[in-house]
Amino acid sequence: MGETILGTDGRPRCLWSGAAPEFEAYHDTEWGFPVCDDRRLFEKLCLESFQSGLSWRTILAKRENFRAAFQNFDFDKVARFSQSDVDRLLQDAGIVRHRGKIEAVINNAQRARERVERDGSLAAFIWRYEPKADQTAKPQSASTSAESIALSKDLKKLGWKFVGPTTVYAFMQAMGLINDHVEACVIRAEVEGARRNLGRPGP
Repeated sequence: MGETILGTDGRPRCLWSGAAPEFEAYHDTEWGFPVCDDRRLFEKLCLESFQSGLSWRTILAKRENFRAAFQNFDFDKVARFSQSDVDRLLQDAGIVRHRGKIEAVINNAQRARERVERDGSLAAFIWRYEPKADQTAKPQSASTSAESIALSKDLKKLGWKFVGPTTVYAFMQAMGLINDHVEACVIRAEVEGARRNLGRPGP
């Protein structure tokens, strides 16, 4: 952990970005950049739950298929999915055909709608769990945190499924609630700038 690899432009990046050809673009333009868009937050929580037990490369390769299957992760639409939609999705070879995870997406879409009604947005709820700057661990040295454990626990209390603390921590890394790019990574400063300039969602 904490090592770097030279990217295609010869600049250092997090070691994992070199594990597959498609990872560099994802690392450079998405991972760690702060997100306050409800649809994107919901999508990422769903994709992280599908990744459980699998590799991120598998999920990333199927991401467009997932988007097509789940109405671009518009949770207002997904919340209205029925048993016939579950049956349809179980026949969709373009996604991960796991009944429990498919049903969890539909359930979680309903729970996301409840958060919007209660908190104004899903982002307003999630960003409450952003760690204080002095509470973050050394980049990429942990798989959970006090905040991911707390968010996981509270989501479960609210009826969400497949949101364990490790899944939630990966979600927080990817959505920029923490900057987990290693210190020598060329993208770390870009992410830090984006986080510094971010208007945090209010209640």
